[in-house]
Amino acid sequence: MTGIGTLAEGPLHAAVKQWLARPGDRFEVPVDRFVVDLVRADGELVEIQTGGFGPLGPKLDALLDGHRMRIVHPVPAERRIVRVDADGVVLSERRSPKAASVLEVFDRLVAFPSLIGHPHLVVEVLLCREDHVRGPAPTRTGGNRRRTKDPGTRHLDAVLARHEVRRPKDVLGLLGAELPDAPFTTKDLGALIGAPTVLAQRVVYCLRLMELVEPAGKDGRAPLYVRA
Repeated sequence: MTGIGTLAEGPLHAAVKQWLARPGDRFEVPVDRFVVDLVRADGELVEIQTGGFGPLGPKLDALLDGHRMRIVHPVPAERRIVRVDADGVVLSERRSPKAASVLEVFDRLVAFPSLIGHPHLVVEVLLCREDHVRGPAPTRTGGNRRRTKDPGTRHLDAVLARHEVRRPKDVLGLLGAELPDAPFTTKDLGALIGAPTVLAQRVVYCLRLMELVEPAGKDGRAPLYVRA
């Protein structure tokens, strides 16, 4: 069913929406002054967010208290880079060395970590196998040493796993390790869960706002945290 919001959606968004759909669901449904990606037959509102969660703020503010809502976030756990020419003919294919994990959702949850635990909200992370389709590889010519970055378009190949977050403690299951018993820094946490320090900082920020960890002084200039 084609609706108001389908013209601007990318192929990944469209494919995830079709993958999620069940009998009786409706696409692109006006709800109050907003358009919702998918409305379940049982009334749940489903929003598919391939990028940051910040733009969902006004919609959540307006709808969450009166509706059950689900945010679905696809993460490229496996991806293949496909180069095509102007006619769509495949020029090359290769497996990307970059593999995102379920931890990537913390990059998005920083937009509203305190909403986790709202009785009407579910955040669902889909670990996907994707094709990233791009144009021909850029070349450097003449005096121009710059290369244009081509993010391409994301295409769903398969959903490999799914994780739901309904309550703050559910996010602990995304870490892949138990929080330390002793006070820890964000660097310590990053080493424990296999995340860069910047991502570990966002994880800690979310855990603090969810009241799962709390400050515990400092180790030199580095803040320490403990399980709450």
